[in-house]
Formats: sequence, structure tokens, C-alpha cells
Amino acid sequence: MSRPLILVSNDDGITSKGIRVLVSVMKKLGDVVVVAPDSPQSGMGHAITIGETLRLYEEEIFEDVLAYKSSGTPADCVKLAKHYVLKDRSPDLVVSGINHGSNTSISVLYSGTMSAAIEGALEGYPSIGFSLCDFSSKADFSHVEEWVEKIAKQVLEKGIAKGVALNVNFPPKRNESIRGIKLCRQADAKWQEEFSERFDPTGRKYFWMAGNFVNFDKGEDNDEWAIANNYISIVPCHYDLTAYHAISQINKDWDWSQF
Repeated sequence: MSRPLILVSNDDGITSKGIRVLVSVMKKLGDVVVVAPDSPQSGMGHAITIGETLRLYEEEIFEDVLAYKSSGTPADCVKLAKHYVLKDRSPDLVVSGINHGSNTSISVLYSGTMSAAIEGALEGYPSIGFSLCDFSSKADFSHVEEWVEKIAKQVLEKGIAKGVALNVNFPPKRNESIRGIKLCRQADAKWQEEFSERFDPTGRKYFWMAGNFVNFDKGEDNDEWAIANNYISIVPCHYDLTAYHAISQINKDWDWSQF
């Protein structure tokens, strides 16, 4: 029996620690192909490159793994993998990460990690985005490897609904072991931004974005609660952004005679 074909990408760049860990784990489960950005692409969301050239170079960076680096975004990388690198082959699984930092709650909208996974789901491939909720430059990934393998293996064997990408976040390494997995919803939380007005040495004005993360959610079924309580959070995500609950409200409340 042939081994599953697994496409690996990320948003931290092809030389990041997280993708090295992810490739190492995926090699246990199947034949791995990597297409990842040539530099960090955090916060790119689902951006794609239009009106500029896209570069793609083969890299001998992972042992016994076909790997390419691209000048494009994470979503570009998955597109290039489908149309150029893999050609007539379809991956059995698309995985992205392991991101260096959290992609819980509202961060999923800005996440380049999740954009690669969602691009995979858009193409009909089972897809997972993995993130470690630790922004430290010395973040330890060792405690997540067995969980990455278990989750990916479940998706390969059992599948997930078509068009769905799993947003998986791991708590940082703590004194106690991870308590387990919680299947969650996205928390009601957001960044409250502040823009600091500054001036460069030539006197030209620029802005630096900062702010604080605020969690409005008091529930115990969301991803922020899971991470805070040392659980792995899994949130199934879909590219359909339709607010279905609003359709009936608009139909009911609007004065349609005005149109």
C-alpha cells in the first residue's frame, strides 16, 4: 500500500523551527512535500500575489524531502503546490505550521498559518493548521510532537468534512503535562489596537501598531479557555463566511418596500 502524500507549508518561513518539527512528524505518516514562504509571512491572512512575480526555488533543507521555497504568501504556496509542484497528484493531507505563536479566537482571520490550511480545504483536501501559543524566541515544541502525530493520523484515517480546516492550538510547555484535547468554538475576543505616532530620523511621521488582547468570552467551550486551562484546542473552520443567522433577521426587519 502506498503511503499518504502530505503537503506541508507555513507562514514563519521555510527555515523556521516549527516547520522542521512538523516535517519530522509528518515523515512518520507519509511522503512529504514542502512548499513554504522564503521569509516570514505572519499576519498575511489569505492574501495572494497579484501583479508581481512569484518565485519558486527547490531547497535541500529537509533530509529525503522534496522542498520548495516561494516568494509568495502561504496561500500562494498551496496554490503553487497544487498547480506546479504536485501537478497530477492530490495530497491526502495539507498541514501548516507549527506556527510560532497563538492563532486562537480572532487571530484566525489574520493568520497566514491558517490561510494555507484553509486554501487546502478550499481545494477539497483535508487540512490542519497547527500553532503553539508561545511567542518566546526560545519556545519549546517538544511537548506537542506526539499530539501533532495523533491528530494528523486521525484525519488521515477518519477524515473531516469537506471544505473544513482544523485550527489546532497547543498550550505552551508548562510544569504539568497537557491535559487533553477540547473540540471548541472560536472565542469572542479581539485585539484593541493602539497606534503610536512616531518620527523617523528625517522627521517623517510613521505609526507603530500596539495594543492589548481582550477576551470577552466567559464560556468554557472556546479555544481561549482551553489553552488557559492547558488543553489543546481544535476549532473546525470553513471558508464560507456567510452569517446565516443574520439572513432571517434582515429579511424580517428591513423595509423591503424601499427597494
